[in-house]
Amino acid sequence: MAHTDGTSDGRLTALVAVDEDLQRLMGGDWIRYRTSPALQELSWKAHATCATINRTFYEAPDEAQRLFHELVPGAGAGVDFRPPISIDYGFRLTIGDRTFINADFLIIGGGAVTIGADCLIGPRCGIYTPNHAEGIEGRLGGWELPEPVTIGDNVWLGGSVTIMPGVTIGDNSIIGAGSVVTRDVPSGVVAVGNPCRVIRPIAESDGPDQPRAAASEAR
Repeated sequence: MAHTDGTSDGRLTALVAVDEDLQRLMGGDWIRYRTSPALQELSWKAHATCATINRTFYEAPDEAQRLFHELVPGAGAGVDFRPPISIDYGFRLTIGDRTFINADFLIIGGGAVTIGADCLIGPRCGIYTPNHAEGIEGRLGGWELPEPVTIGDNVWLGGSVTIMPGVTIGDNSIIGAGSVVTRDVPSGVVAVGNPCRVIRPIAESDGPDQPRAAASEAR
């Protein structure tokens, strides 16, 4: 199977066989991107594909969707997005069915990212998976630890939300615009702020059939 990030299943397998940092990435261990030819090749080609998608999206939307699903083989049915997008490693991303991703979506680093079904991802949201070494020698050596990020089903991220390495957000939760999520967020809550904190459970019901005052309280 060929992917538009310039890799194929065979090429990825070949790179894993010879590149220690790619092996470490797949195993959830510390890596050195700056000294890894394989990681640089993979991310360079992924960004080239993102650039093509962003450039052609409105002129050839079907082709852009095809490129997106080849870049992200783990994207489910009915996933919709708006450019621009920037993804370092499409093969490390899984997106559930019917999720919508608004403009300026960014994923940095090679930590595995799982986004559930029926999610709403607001504009300018970023998911950062690597933690650089804190110690001076480790940082100078280029060491970083990619950590997984998991977003459950039916999660709504407001605009400009930043999600930090290792975070899990539970099903049905809402993250307020501009929040910086540094710790796990449980299911079924509204959480906001920097750092992001839970402020209340989500409303049991709102929408067009509810009284206006109740809908206002839910925001």
